[in-house]
Amino acid sequence: MEPTRKQTNEDVKSIISADRERTNILRVSEQKTISYLVQRIPLWISSDMLTGIGFLGNIITFLSFILATYVDIHYLLFGVLGYAISWFGDSLDGRIAYYRNKARKWYGFSLDITVDWLGIILMGLGFVVYTDGPWEIIGFCFVVFYGWEMITTLLRYKVTGKYSIDSGLLGPTEVRIVISLILIVEVFFRGTIQYVSAVATLFLFVSNIIDTIKLLKLANECDIREKEQNRKNS
Repeated sequence: MEPTRKQTNEDVKSIISADRERTNILRVSEQKTISYLVQRIPLWISSDMLTGIGFLGNIITFLSFILATYVDIHYLLFGVLGYAISWFGDSLDGRIAYYRNKARKWYGFSLDITVDWLGIILMGLGFVVYTDGPWEIIGFCFVVFYGWEMITTLLRYKVTGKYSIDSGLLGPTEVRIVISLILIVEVFFRGTIQYVSAVATLFLFVSNIIDTIKLLKLANECDIREKEQNRKNS
């Protein structure tokens, strides 16, 4: 059944957040914004179209690095627009499917993970083109560590049955905002992106180690519970 405009904001927020837990700093304001938008997206715009719009944002960000390298550094500001478009599509594609009661849980999950990974590759590739020398390794490491984080997220979902796209207080939205600010600063203070990206990559590495340790602890607890349950049933 199609949703109606008579639904309250609380009803909408309950519908669009039913399948995931959020812990990020901006979760309250973000959920309010998404709840507002899903009720106003035209019906002819499908969930898959929003996924495509989100990926278009990633392409724009990638092109901003290319244009900043070979044309003018101010083109990096297009990357900020790219991240805004990416947030719009990526945040609304699955949520609008749930709001319209047309969710395809595993299809959407698989498509979302695939597109997110391709977007990270594009961003890392753009950074590698923009920088040179040893700084290119930072772009490579960022992609690897982000991939590690995605794998940890999927494994946590497998182990606990709960899906969370956040790493503590930081989620995809906060990451997009931080990177957008880095791009803006880089336009006025060229070269800062290299050092800030190095710090961000190091932070991501440490965060991955902590999350992996927590995941292994959860997995071990699940193994213990399963053994106890099997022993009781035998």
